[in-house]
Amino acid sequence: MTPIDPVWTSLLYLAAAVCFILALKGLNSPRTARRGNLVGAFGAALAVATVFMSVKMDNVPWILGAMVVGSGVAAPVARQVKMTQMPQLVALFNGVGGGAAALVALLELAHTEDHWVRVAIVFTLLVGAVSFAGSAITFSKLQELMTTRPVVFPGLPTLMGAVLLAAVGVAVAVVFSGSIALALVLLLLGLAAGVLLVLPVGGADVPIVISLLNAFTGLAVAASGLVLGNVLLVVAGTLVGASGTILTRAMAAAMGRSVAGILFGAFKGGSTAGSTAVSDRPVRSSSPEDVAVLLGYAQRVIIVPGYGLAVAQGQHTAAELALALEARGIDVDFAIHPVAGRMPGHMNVLLAEANVPYESLKEMGEINSEFRTADVALVVGANDVVNPAAKTTVGSPIYGMPILEVADARQVVFLKRSMRPGFAGIENELMYEPQTTLLFGDAKESLTKVLSAVKALKLS
Repeated sequence: MTPIDPVWTSLLYLAAAVCFILALKGLNSPRTARRGNLVGAFGAALAVATVFMSVKMDNVPWILGAMVVGSGVAAPVARQVKMTQMPQLVALFNGVGGGAAALVALLELAHTEDHWVRVAIVFTLLVGAVSFAGSAITFSKLQELMTTRPVVFPGLPTLMGAVLLAAVGVAVAVVFSGSIALALVLLLLGLAAGVLLVLPVGGADVPIVISLLNAFTGLAVAASGLVLGNVLLVVAGTLVGASGTILTRAMAAAMGRSVAGILFGAFKGGSTAGSTAVSDRPVRSSSPEDVAVLLGYAQRVIIVPGYGLAVAQGQHTAAELALALEARGIDVDFAIHPVAGRMPGHMNVLLAEANVPYESLKEMGEINSEFRTADVALVVGANDVVNPAAKTTVGSPIYGMPILEVADARQVVFLKRSMRPGFAGIENELMYEPQTTLLFGDAKESLTKVLSAVKALKLS
Protein backbone atom coordinates (compact mmCIF):
# COMPACT_ATOMS: atom_id res chain seq x y z
CA MET A 1 0.00 0.00 0.00
CA THR A 2 1.31 3.46 -0.91
CA PRO A 3 1.87 5.63 2.20
CA ILE A 4 -0.50 8.56 2.57
CA ASP A 5 0.62 12.16 2.14
CA PRO A 6 2.77 13.45 5.04
CA VAL A 7 0.34 16.33 5.54
CA TRP A 8 -2.48 13.87 6.22
CA THR A 9 -0.20 11.95 8.55
CA SER A 10 0.47 15.10 10.56
CA LEU A 11 -3.23 15.99 10.68
CA LEU A 12 -4.20 12.50 11.85
CA TYR A 13 -1.49 12.54 14.53
CA LEU A 14 -2.75 15.95 15.64
CA ALA A 15 -6.29 14.56 15.89
CA ALA A 16 -5.00 11.63 17.98
CA ALA A 17 -3.09 14.01 20.26
CA VAL A 18 -6.24 16.10 20.77
CA CYS A 19 -8.10 12.89 21.69
CA PHE A 20 -5.49 12.12 24.36
CA ILE A 21 -5.82 15.60 25.83
CA LEU A 22 -9.62 15.39 25.84
CA ALA A 23 -9.37 11.94 27.46
CA LEU A 24 -7.34 13.35 30.34
CA LYS A 25 -9.83 16.19 30.67
CA GLY A 26 -12.67 13.69 30.79
CA LEU A 27 -11.01 11.75 33.60
CA ASN A 28 -11.32 14.82 35.85
CA SER A 29 -14.87 13.84 36.80
CA PRO A 30 -16.67 10.53 37.39
CA ARG A 31 -19.49 11.81 35.18
CA THR A 32 -17.22 12.10 32.14
CA ALA A 33 -14.63 9.41 32.92
CA ARG A 34 -16.24 6.71 30.75
CA ARG A 35 -16.47 9.10 27.81
CA GLY A 36 -12.87 10.16 28.41
CA ASN A 37 -11.70 6.55 28.27
CA LEU A 38 -13.55 5.98 25.01
CA VAL A 39 -12.08 9.14 23.46
CA GLY A 40 -8.58 8.06 24.54
CA ALA A 41 -9.09 4.57 23.12
CA PHE A 42 -10.27 6.07 19.82
CA GLY A 43 -7.19 8.30 19.74
CA ALA A 44 -4.90 5.30 20.31
CA ALA A 45 -6.65 3.31 17.55
CA LEU A 46 -6.35 6.29 15.20
CA ALA A 47 -2.64 6.61 15.99
CA VAL A 48 -1.98 2.93 15.26
CA ALA A 49 -3.96 3.08 12.01
CA THR A 50 -2.03 6.19 10.96
CA VAL A 51 1.28 4.39 11.42
CA PHE A 52 0.14 1.60 9.10
CA MET A 53 -1.10 4.11 6.51
CA SER A 54 1.92 6.43 6.60
CA VAL A 55 4.90 4.04 6.71
CA LYS A 56 5.91 1.38 4.20
CA MET A 57 6.39 -1.88 6.12
CA ASP A 58 7.79 -5.24 5.02
CA ASN A 59 6.88 -7.14 8.19
CA VAL A 60 3.17 -6.33 8.57
CA PRO A 61 2.12 -9.97 9.22
CA TRP A 62 4.54 -10.19 12.17
CA ILE A 63 3.28 -6.90 13.57
CA LEU A 64 -0.36 -7.90 13.24
CA GLY A 65 0.41 -11.29 14.78
CA ALA A 66 2.06 -9.62 17.78
CA MET A 67 -0.94 -7.31 18.18
CA VAL A 68 -3.34 -10.25 18.11
CA VAL A 69 -1.31 -12.14 20.72
CA GLY A 70 -1.02 -9.07 22.96
CA SER A 71 -4.70 -8.27 22.69
CA GLY A 72 -5.58 -11.91 23.30
CA VAL A 73 -3.71 -11.78 26.59
CA ALA A 74 -4.61 -8.27 27.75
CA ALA A 75 -8.34 -8.14 27.00
CA PRO A 76 -9.40 -11.21 29.04
CA VAL A 77 -7.13 -10.21 31.93
CA ALA A 78 -8.52 -6.67 32.01
CA ARG A 79 -12.13 -7.90 31.87
CA GLN A 80 -11.75 -10.53 34.58
CA VAL A 81 -9.59 -8.64 37.07
CA LYS A 82 -11.27 -7.80 40.37
CA MET A 83 -11.49 -4.21 41.55
CA THR A 84 -9.24 -5.09 44.49
CA GLN A 85 -6.57 -6.20 42.00
CA MET A 86 -6.83 -3.20 39.68
CA PRO A 87 -3.64 -1.55 41.08
CA GLN A 88 -1.68 -4.71 40.26
CA LEU A 89 -3.01 -4.61 36.71
CA VAL A 90 -2.07 -0.94 36.35
CA ALA A 91 1.45 -1.71 37.62
CA LEU A 92 1.83 -4.64 35.24
CA PHE A 93 0.64 -2.79 32.14
CA ASN A 94 2.72 0.25 33.05
CA GLY A 95 5.84 -1.90 33.36
CA VAL A 96 5.19 -3.46 29.96
CA GLY A 97 5.05 0.04 28.46
CA GLY A 98 8.38 1.02 29.96
CA GLY A 99 9.97 -2.25 28.86
CA ALA A 100 8.67 -1.83 25.30
CA ALA A 101 10.13 1.67 25.08
CA ALA A 102 13.51 0.37 26.30
CA LEU A 103 13.57 -2.44 23.72
CA VAL A 104 12.67 -0.06 20.88
CA ALA A 105 15.53 2.22 21.90
CA LEU A 106 17.95 -0.72 22.03
CA LEU A 107 17.01 -1.77 18.48
CA GLU A 108 17.35 1.78 17.16
CA LEU A 109 20.87 2.19 18.55
CA ALA A 110 22.32 0.16 15.67
CA HIS A 111 20.74 2.49 13.09
CA THR A 112 22.06 5.91 14.14
CA GLU A 113 25.37 7.73 14.38
CA ASP A 114 23.85 10.94 15.76
CA HIS A 115 25.07 11.60 19.30
CA TRP A 116 21.97 13.56 20.24
CA VAL A 117 19.74 10.69 19.15
CA ARG A 118 21.93 8.39 21.22
CA VAL A 119 21.31 10.63 24.24
CA ALA A 120 17.60 10.03 23.80
CA ILE A 121 18.27 6.32 23.34
CA VAL A 122 20.24 5.89 26.57
CA PHE A 123 17.64 7.93 28.47
CA THR A 124 14.86 5.69 27.14
CA LEU A 125 16.88 2.56 27.91
CA LEU A 126 17.61 3.54 31.49
CA VAL A 127 14.24 5.04 32.47
CA GLY A 128 12.25 2.34 30.65
CA ALA A 129 14.22 -0.40 32.41
CA VAL A 130 13.72 1.27 35.81
CA SER A 131 9.99 1.49 35.15
CA PHE A 132 9.76 -2.15 34.02
CA ALA A 133 11.67 -3.62 36.96
CA GLY A 134 10.13 -1.28 39.53
CA SER A 135 6.62 -2.06 38.27
CA ALA A 136 7.35 -5.79 38.54
CA ILE A 137 8.26 -5.33 42.21
CA THR A 138 5.18 -3.22 42.92
CA PHE A 139 3.04 -5.90 41.27
CA SER A 140 4.69 -8.57 43.43
CA LYS A 141 4.12 -6.56 46.61
CA LEU A 142 0.46 -5.81 45.88
CA GLN A 143 -0.20 -9.39 44.77
CA GLU A 144 1.59 -10.55 47.95
CA LEU A 145 4.01 -12.67 45.94
CA MET A 146 6.59 -11.10 48.24
CA THR A 147 6.44 -9.25 51.52
CA THR A 148 4.63 -5.90 51.48
CA ARG A 149 6.97 -4.61 54.18
CA PRO A 150 10.07 -2.56 53.25
CA VAL A 151 13.01 -4.71 52.22
CA VAL A 152 16.21 -3.11 53.45
CA PHE A 153 19.66 -4.47 54.20
CA PRO A 154 23.00 -2.98 55.26
CA GLY A 155 24.64 -1.14 52.40
CA LEU A 156 21.46 -0.74 50.31
CA PRO A 157 21.84 3.06 49.92
CA THR A 158 25.49 2.60 48.94
CA LEU A 159 24.59 -0.13 46.44
CA MET A 160 21.85 2.02 44.95
CA GLY A 161 24.21 4.97 44.58
CA ALA A 162 26.86 2.76 42.98
CA VAL A 163 24.35 1.35 40.48
CA LEU A 164 23.18 4.83 39.49
CA LEU A 165 26.74 6.15 39.10
CA ALA A 166 27.66 3.13 37.00
CA ALA A 167 24.55 3.67 34.88
CA VAL A 168 25.50 7.29 34.21
CA GLY A 169 29.04 6.27 33.28
CA VAL A 170 27.90 3.51 30.94
CA ALA A 171 25.29 5.83 29.40
CA VAL A 172 27.99 8.37 28.50
CA ALA A 173 30.11 5.59 26.99
CA VAL A 174 27.17 4.38 24.87
CA VAL A 175 26.54 7.91 23.56
CA PHE A 176 30.12 8.19 22.26
CA SER A 177 30.67 4.58 21.16
CA GLY A 178 27.26 3.31 20.08
CA SER A 179 28.20 -0.07 21.56
CA ILE A 180 25.32 -2.56 21.71
CA ALA A 181 27.15 -4.55 24.39
CA LEU A 182 27.42 -1.50 26.64
CA ALA A 183 23.76 -0.70 25.95
CA LEU A 184 22.85 -4.16 27.25
CA VAL A 185 24.91 -3.44 30.38
CA LEU A 186 23.00 -0.16 30.77
CA LEU A 187 19.72 -2.07 30.42
CA LEU A 188 20.76 -4.45 33.22
CA LEU A 189 21.82 -1.55 35.44
CA GLY A 190 18.43 0.09 34.84
CA LEU A 191 16.66 -3.12 35.86
CA ALA A 192 18.76 -3.30 39.02
CA ALA A 193 18.04 0.35 39.82
CA GLY A 194 14.29 -0.26 39.42
CA VAL A 195 14.39 -3.18 41.85
CA LEU A 196 16.49 -1.31 44.43
CA LEU A 197 14.25 1.76 44.16
CA VAL A 198 11.04 -0.10 45.07
CA LEU A 199 12.28 -2.73 47.54
CA PRO A 200 12.45 -0.26 50.50
CA VAL A 201 8.87 0.97 49.92
CA GLY A 202 6.18 -0.25 52.32
CA GLY A 203 2.86 -1.67 51.11
CA ALA A 204 0.77 1.42 51.86
CA ASP A 205 3.10 3.57 49.75
CA VAL A 206 3.22 1.24 46.74
CA PRO A 207 0.27 2.93 44.93
CA ILE A 208 2.15 6.23 45.04
CA VAL A 209 5.23 4.55 43.59
CA ILE A 210 3.07 3.07 40.82
CA SER A 211 2.04 6.60 39.90
CA LEU A 212 5.70 7.70 39.92
CA LEU A 213 6.72 4.77 37.72
CA ASN A 214 3.85 5.65 35.39
CA ALA A 215 5.44 9.08 35.00
CA PHE A 216 8.78 7.37 34.27
CA THR A 217 7.15 5.29 31.53
CA GLY A 218 5.67 8.45 30.03
CA LEU A 219 9.09 10.10 29.91
CA ALA A 220 10.61 6.98 28.36
CA VAL A 221 7.91 6.93 25.68
CA ALA A 222 8.42 10.64 24.98
CA ALA A 223 12.16 10.07 24.56
CA SER A 224 11.49 7.10 22.26
CA GLY A 225 9.39 9.50 20.18
CA LEU A 226 12.51 11.61 19.71
CA VAL A 227 14.46 8.50 18.74
CA LEU A 228 11.88 7.47 16.14
CA GLY A 229 11.05 10.98 14.99
CA ASN A 230 7.41 10.47 15.96
CA VAL A 231 5.77 13.63 17.28
CA LEU A 232 2.71 11.79 18.60
CA LEU A 233 4.84 9.61 20.89
CA VAL A 234 6.48 12.76 22.23
CA VAL A 235 3.09 14.35 22.94
CA ALA A 236 1.52 11.22 24.45
CA GLY A 237 4.57 10.42 26.57
CA THR A 238 4.80 13.98 27.83
CA LEU A 239 1.12 13.92 28.81
CA VAL A 240 1.60 10.69 30.74
CA GLY A 241 4.80 11.93 32.36
CA ALA A 242 3.27 15.24 33.43
CA SER A 243 -0.01 13.76 34.69
CA GLY A 244 1.83 10.98 36.53
CA THR A 245 4.08 13.51 38.23
CA ILE A 246 1.14 15.69 39.29
CA LEU A 247 -0.74 12.66 40.61
CA THR A 248 2.31 11.45 42.54
CA ARG A 249 2.71 14.81 44.25
CA ALA A 250 -1.01 15.00 45.03
CA MET A 251 -1.05 11.52 46.58
CA ALA A 252 2.06 12.26 48.61
CA ALA A 253 0.47 15.48 49.86
CA ALA A 254 -2.68 13.52 50.79
CA MET A 255 -0.49 11.36 53.02
CA GLY A 256 1.31 14.36 54.47
CA ARG A 257 4.69 13.14 53.25
CA SER A 258 7.26 14.00 50.63
CA VAL A 259 7.99 11.79 47.63
CA ALA A 260 11.57 11.40 48.86
CA GLY A 261 10.28 10.34 52.27
CA ILE A 262 8.09 7.71 50.65
CA LEU A 263 10.93 6.32 48.53
CA PHE A 264 13.69 6.44 51.11
CA GLY A 265 11.88 6.70 54.44
CA ALA A 266 12.57 3.05 55.28
CA PHE A 267 16.30 3.83 55.53
CA LYS A 268 15.58 5.83 58.69
CA GLY A 269 12.48 3.97 59.90
CA GLY A 270 9.94 6.26 58.27
CA SER A 271 7.96 3.75 56.23
CA THR A 272 4.23 3.40 56.60
CA ALA A 273 4.50 -0.36 56.98
CA GLY A 274 4.49 -1.34 60.63
CA SER A 275 3.36 -4.11 62.96
CA THR A 276 0.70 -6.64 62.04
CA ALA A 277 0.09 -7.76 65.62
CA VAL A 278 -3.54 -8.07 66.70
CA SER A 279 -4.49 -5.93 69.71
CA ASP A 280 -6.05 -7.58 72.76
CA ARG A 281 -7.28 -4.34 74.36
CA PRO A 282 -10.99 -4.38 75.24
CA VAL A 283 -13.38 -2.61 72.89
CA ARG A 284 -17.14 -2.10 72.81
CA SER A 285 -18.55 -4.50 70.24
CA SER A 286 -22.10 -4.65 68.99
CA SER A 287 -24.59 -6.68 66.96
CA PRO A 288 -26.03 -5.87 63.52
CA GLU A 289 -29.40 -5.15 65.18
CA ASP A 290 -27.85 -2.61 67.56
CA VAL A 291 -26.05 -0.90 64.68
CA ALA A 292 -29.32 -0.82 62.74
CA VAL A 293 -31.00 0.96 65.66
CA LEU A 294 -28.21 3.55 65.77
CA LEU A 295 -28.57 4.17 62.05
CA GLY A 296 -32.35 4.08 62.08
CA TYR A 297 -32.64 6.82 64.71
CA ALA A 298 -30.04 9.04 63.02
CA GLN A 299 -30.79 12.09 60.93
CA ARG A 300 -27.37 12.27 59.29
CA VAL A 301 -25.10 9.29 58.46
CA ILE A 302 -21.70 9.44 56.80
CA ILE A 303 -20.29 6.20 55.42
CA VAL A 304 -16.47 5.95 55.17
CA PRO A 305 -15.40 3.20 52.73
CA GLY A 306 -11.95 1.62 52.79
CA TYR A 307 -9.97 -1.26 51.33
CA GLY A 308 -11.88 -3.76 53.50
CA LEU A 309 -15.05 -2.86 51.61
CA ALA A 310 -13.29 -3.51 48.31
CA VAL A 311 -11.87 -6.85 49.47
CA ALA A 312 -15.29 -8.03 50.63
CA GLN A 313 -16.95 -6.74 47.43
CA GLY A 314 -19.54 -5.07 49.65
CA GLN A 315 -20.06 -1.90 47.61
CA HIS A 316 -23.48 -2.98 46.31
CA THR A 317 -24.68 -3.78 49.84
CA ALA A 318 -23.36 -0.43 51.08
CA ALA A 319 -25.30 1.30 48.31
CA GLU A 320 -28.45 -0.62 49.26
CA LEU A 321 -28.01 0.35 52.90
CA ALA A 322 -27.70 4.01 51.90
CA LEU A 323 -30.92 3.76 49.87
CA ALA A 324 -32.74 2.06 52.75
CA LEU A 325 -31.67 4.82 55.14
CA GLU A 326 -32.60 7.55 52.67
CA ALA A 327 -36.04 5.95 52.30
CA ARG A 328 -36.48 6.65 56.03
CA GLY A 329 -35.64 10.32 55.49
CA ILE A 330 -32.03 10.01 56.70
CA ASP A 331 -29.36 12.11 54.99
CA VAL A 332 -26.52 9.81 53.78
CA ASP A 333 -23.19 10.66 52.18
CA PHE A 334 -19.98 8.76 51.46
CA ALA A 335 -16.70 10.31 52.65
CA ILE A 336 -13.81 9.62 50.25
CA HIS A 337 -10.18 9.92 51.37
CA PRO A 338 -7.71 10.55 48.48
CA VAL A 339 -5.61 7.47 49.32
CA ALA A 340 -8.34 5.12 50.56
CA GLY A 341 -7.94 1.77 48.84
CA ARG A 342 -4.93 0.87 46.74
CA MET A 343 -4.94 3.50 44.02
CA PRO A 344 -6.27 7.01 43.40
CA GLY A 345 -10.02 7.00 42.89
CA HIS A 346 -10.33 3.37 44.05
CA MET A 347 -13.36 4.11 46.26
CA ASN A 348 -14.96 6.37 43.65
CA VAL A 349 -14.80 3.64 41.01
CA LEU A 350 -15.95 0.99 43.47
CA LEU A 351 -19.04 2.95 44.52
CA ALA A 352 -19.80 4.14 40.99
CA GLU A 353 -19.90 0.46 40.04
CA ALA A 354 -22.70 0.12 42.63
CA ASN A 355 -24.54 3.12 41.12
CA VAL A 356 -24.02 5.38 44.12
CA PRO A 357 -24.92 8.92 42.88
CA TYR A 358 -21.88 11.08 42.20
CA GLU A 359 -23.27 13.86 44.38
CA SER A 360 -23.22 11.47 47.36
CA LEU A 361 -19.45 10.99 47.05
CA LYS A 362 -17.83 13.76 49.07
CA GLU A 363 -14.08 14.39 48.99
CA MET A 364 -12.18 14.88 52.24
CA GLY A 365 -11.94 18.65 52.01
CA GLU A 366 -15.67 18.94 51.46
CA ILE A 367 -16.94 16.42 54.03
CA ASN A 368 -14.63 16.96 57.01
CA SER A 369 -16.53 19.97 58.33
CA GLU A 370 -19.77 17.96 58.18
CA PHE A 371 -18.76 15.15 60.53
CA ARG A 372 -19.65 17.29 63.55
CA THR A 373 -23.25 17.35 62.30
CA ALA A 374 -23.35 13.58 61.74
CA ASP A 375 -25.20 11.34 64.18
CA VAL A 376 -23.30 8.25 62.98
CA ALA A 377 -20.06 7.76 61.07
CA LEU A 378 -20.04 4.23 59.64
CA VAL A 379 -16.44 3.21 58.86
CA VAL A 380 -16.38 0.18 56.56
CA GLY A 381 -12.97 -1.40 56.19
CA ALA A 382 -10.94 1.79 56.67
CA ASN A 383 -8.37 2.39 59.39
CA ASP A 384 -5.35 4.61 58.76
CA VAL A 385 -7.33 7.30 56.89
CA VAL A 386 -9.42 7.95 60.04
CA ASN A 387 -6.71 7.39 62.65
CA PRO A 388 -6.29 10.44 64.95
CA ALA A 389 -2.64 9.48 65.46
CA ALA A 390 -1.98 11.32 62.19
CA LYS A 391 -2.72 14.53 64.15
CA THR A 392 -1.67 13.70 67.69
CA THR A 393 1.25 11.26 67.69
CA VAL A 394 4.54 12.84 66.65
CA GLY A 395 6.79 10.17 65.17
CA SER A 396 3.89 8.00 64.07
CA PRO A 397 4.32 6.56 60.54
CA ILE A 398 1.23 8.52 59.46
CA TYR A 399 1.88 11.69 61.44
CA GLY A 400 0.97 14.73 59.33
CA MET A 401 -1.33 12.81 56.98
CA PRO A 402 -4.70 14.57 56.53
CA ILE A 403 -7.49 12.29 57.77
CA LEU A 404 -11.26 12.07 57.69
CA GLU A 405 -12.48 13.61 60.95
CA VAL A 406 -14.83 10.78 61.94
CA ALA A 407 -14.03 11.39 65.61
CA ASP A 408 -16.22 14.52 65.40
CA ALA A 409 -19.36 12.43 64.80
CA ARG A 410 -21.69 11.73 67.73
CA GLN A 411 -21.37 7.95 67.25
CA VAL A 412 -18.72 6.01 65.33
CA VAL A 413 -19.24 2.44 64.13
CA PHE A 414 -16.31 0.43 62.74
CA LEU A 415 -16.99 -2.61 60.57
CA LYS A 416 -13.82 -4.68 60.87
CA ARG A 417 -12.77 -8.24 60.30
CA SER A 418 -10.44 -8.19 63.31
CA MET A 419 -8.40 -5.87 65.51
CA ARG A 420 -5.44 -6.19 63.17
CA PRO A 421 -4.05 -2.70 62.38
CA GLY A 422 -4.00 -1.14 58.93
CA PHE A 423 -0.97 -0.83 56.65
CA ALA A 424 0.60 1.71 58.99
CA GLY A 425 0.81 -0.98 61.64
CA ILE A 426 -0.37 1.23 64.52
CA GLU A 427 -3.43 1.06 66.71
CA ASN A 428 -6.32 3.41 66.12
CA GLU A 429 -7.13 4.94 69.51
CA LEU A 430 -10.52 6.04 68.19
CA MET A 431 -11.66 2.41 68.48
CA TYR A 432 -11.34 2.60 72.26
CA GLU A 433 -13.29 5.83 72.70
CA PRO A 434 -16.70 5.79 74.48
CA GLN A 435 -18.63 6.87 71.35
CA THR A 436 -17.17 4.04 69.24
CA THR A 437 -18.78 0.65 68.55
CA LEU A 438 -17.23 -2.22 66.58
CA LEU A 439 -19.05 -4.80 64.49
CA PHE A 440 -16.72 -7.68 63.66
CA GLY A 441 -16.95 -9.80 60.53
CA ASP A 442 -16.61 -9.72 56.77
CA ALA A 443 -17.69 -6.27 55.57
CA LYS A 444 -20.22 -7.55 53.04
CA GLU A 445 -21.76 -10.03 55.49
CA SER A 446 -21.94 -7.40 58.22
CA LEU A 447 -23.52 -4.86 55.88
CA THR A 448 -26.03 -7.45 54.71
CA LYS A 449 -27.08 -8.19 58.29
CA VAL A 450 -27.30 -4.48 59.14
CA LEU A 451 -29.35 -3.85 55.99
CA SER A 452 -31.81 -6.60 56.89
CA ALA A 453 -32.11 -5.25 60.42
CA VAL A 454 -32.70 -1.71 59.12
CA LYS A 455 -35.47 -2.93 56.78
CA ALA A 456 -37.11 -4.81 59.67
CA LEU A 457 -36.74 -1.90 62.05
CA LYS A 458 -39.93 -0.29 63.33
CA LEU A 459 -39.31 3.07 64.88
CA SER A 460 -41.70 4.63 67.39
